[in-house]
Amino acid sequence: MARTTTMTVRISGELSEFVASNVSETGSYENVSEYVRDLIRRDKERVENEAFEKLKAELQLAFSAPDSAFVRVTLEEVLARNRRE
Repeated sequence: MARTTTMTVRISGELSEFVASNVSETGSYENVSEYVRDLIRRDKERVENEAFEKLKAELQLAFSAPDSAFVRVTLEEVLARNRRE
């Protein structure tokens, strides 16, 4: 079952007005909770995309390296190294 958390957030001034303009009969959202959930989902997606792009860049760099840059290791050596780290 999904965990539910209740949060209280205080905003004022320009931010409050901005939220109010997005949460109304003419706005994009029916209520503040829906708006905040959408913002969190978008931020989560952004973070995941950034992580993916970083991984992709690292893999592209590794795969573009010449064969002479690679060192043969055994499975046991890899496992031992990972246990130390």
